[in-house]
Amino acid sequence: METRNYSIFLTLLCVIGLVSPPAIAQDPLETENRRLEATPPPVIEPSIERRQITEADIDSEDIELTTFVGFVSIQDFGSDSIFGARLGYHITENVFMEASYGTATAGKTSFEELSGGAPFLTDDDRDFTVYDLAVGYNFNNELFIAEGWVFNSDFYFLAGAGATEFGGDERFTVSVGAGYRVLITDYFAVRFDIRDHIFNSDLIGEEKSTHNMAYSLGLSVFF
Repeated sequence: METRNYSIFLTLLCVIGLVSPPAIAQDPLETENRRLEATPPPVIEPSIERRQITEADIDSEDIELTTFVGFVSIQDFGSDSIFGARLGYHITENVFMEASYGTATAGKTSFEELSGGAPFLTDDDRDFTVYDLAVGYNFNNELFIAEGWVFNSDFYFLAGAGATEFGGDERFTVSVGAGYRVLITDYFAVRFDIRDHIFNSDLIGEEKSTHNMAYSLGLSVFF
């Protein structure tokens, strides 16, 4: 009887708003489902396999020592092999200075070959030695050989002046040229150079400006 009276009394209190109705217990499974529905799905991060590429950069030192071999076309005196060395200093990433030394031996002129007469030059005078100091500018590039194989490289142009010892005399020489350098490691590179050594000569008659093209392949180290 007391329980029945208590229930009626509590109902009246809820009706007039003096107390709140008792909370109804919720199913834990239903609560978890509602939480999962309210939670946004996770963002899927794409899994991209990165390609590993190793590029050689020039060593922190700026001095480049090159040995080279090739051939030179000496105007009026045929072609011959040339070899020598170059020492360069890289002032900035693009600008460099380079001292160069090369030596070759001049052949006979076409007149000497055909006439069979006395030669224009003695054997000692046929020594062809050129040395100069030049300023160059690099245009940086990259050489792609295969997947994962990429090398830093650059085209460069240079111009300079020096002297050529030839025909028993020393002649003022202007040198202009271009080249291509491929950096194999951070201290080792392969180079291909084309240079024109220009000087005045009167060995076979009236003095004239001669062009003596040299083509060479070189190996460089940086230190």
